[in-house]
Amino acid sequence: MSAACCGDEVKFDGLSAAYKRALWAVIAINGTMFLAELGAGFFAGSQALKADALDFLGDTATYALTLFVIGMPLLWRSRAALLKGLTLGAMGLWVLGSTAYHVLVLGVPQAEVMGVVGFLALTANLTSVLLLLKYRNGDANVRSVWLCSRNDAIGNLAVILAAGGVWASGTAWPDLIVAGIMASLFLWSSFQIVRQAAGELTHESAHQESAAE
Repeated sequence: MSAACCGDEVKFDGLSAAYKRALWAVIAINGTMFLAELGAGFFAGSQALKADALDFLGDTATYALTLFVIGMPLLWRSRAALLKGLTLGAMGLWVLGSTAYHVLVLGVPQAEVMGVVGFLALTANLTSVLLLLKYRNGDANVRSVWLCSRNDAIGNLAVILAAGGVWASGTAWPDLIVAGIMASLFLWSSFQIVRQAAGELTHESAHQESAAE
């Protein structure tokens, strides 16, 4: 991926009416699911649901920022992607810290609520994934949207598995383990986005310096 983003290959930059319509749709989906899942997370006492709700919030902001910078020079699009990558990393660290705290004040979440909300969230995210599937290999700004959508779908499957684990074991450990795995996924995606954005910034800076000579 880094070789492609630092080379001369031109990647899709989001300048498409169809892509913008898809972004508006997933913004609405993610904003709605953030509110629903956050409330359910507090009601059920589930860290995995709260972590997934936070991912929905991050995605909503990511998609809005992506829309804002579409059409701008590559330098600004890459800076936006860099910001999104760093923010995703901060979210991952927050989830890790929050999960560690809840290990010390252990409470068993409600598995039934986790399972139902996890299934609804999975349906919402699979819809988003299908809408964005053909745009997954764009520049860092576009690719960050795809990675966030993919994370959501994986996270929802994990929440459903956690719900089954909580129900079967009668403990909160499956929920906490899944929250930790999701945090690790946030951090890995953050690294991918930051690496591609940094590569694009380096390439664009070198291009501008070469043009100025």
